[in-house]
Amino acid sequence: MDSWLKTLEKNPIIAVIRTSKMELAQQMAKAVAAGGIRIIEITWNTDRAIELITLLRSELPNCTIGTGTLLTLEDLQKAVKIGCEFLFTPHTNYAMIQTAKIAGVPIIPGALSPTEIVTAWQTGATCVKVYPISAVGYANYIKSLQGPLGNIPLIPTGGVTLENAKEFIDAGAIAVGLSGKLFPKNLIITEDWEAIAQQAKLLVKQLSKNN
Repeated sequence: MDSWLKTLEKNPIIAVIRTSKMELAQQMAKAVAAGGIRIIEITWNTDRAIELITLLRSELPNCTIGTGTLLTLEDLQKAVKIGCEFLFTPHTNYAMIQTAKIAGVPIIPGALSPTEIVTAWQTGATCVKVYPISAVGYANYIKSLQGPLGNIPLIPTGGVTLENAKEFIDAGAIAVGLSGKLFPKNLIITEDWEAIAQQAKLLVKQLSKNN
């Protein structure tokens, strides 16, 4: 699990991909990878997710490929079996967390209130996804948690944008997750993968430790 935390510290951006067409998702992943993003989540409800994750692990060997939106233990077990390198859930479930821990795969359950965050952490979470961060004050909420909960690695999602991503890292988040903001609908429709890659490159630069 230490290696996962080190990966996040070095690469604090998680590109979250969810589409109804596998081919689009594949191009989206390759675009952000070309822009320097090294952690890619393919949500479990994406078209042909199992096939896509397997393909991307081969096509993008320099990236860490995992999945999210895992709702059941059965789905999590399938995700582990196909080699997902990390697992996100929108909720905290003891059996799912323990299964991931036994398998040695980083598990990041969703939580929002301090009580939920601490419960997820004490249950065995590798990190905690704070979702939806837009509902509780954005970066200021992450900052306010640092005093009592600063030992828990937090990953805010659901409100992170290209403009405010650095604010979350500065506030104490170990990483951020972005979905739609990385993949504007107009660029997806026109399949402007170069523009998406450039957006990703700019975000990587903004969050670089050297800045």
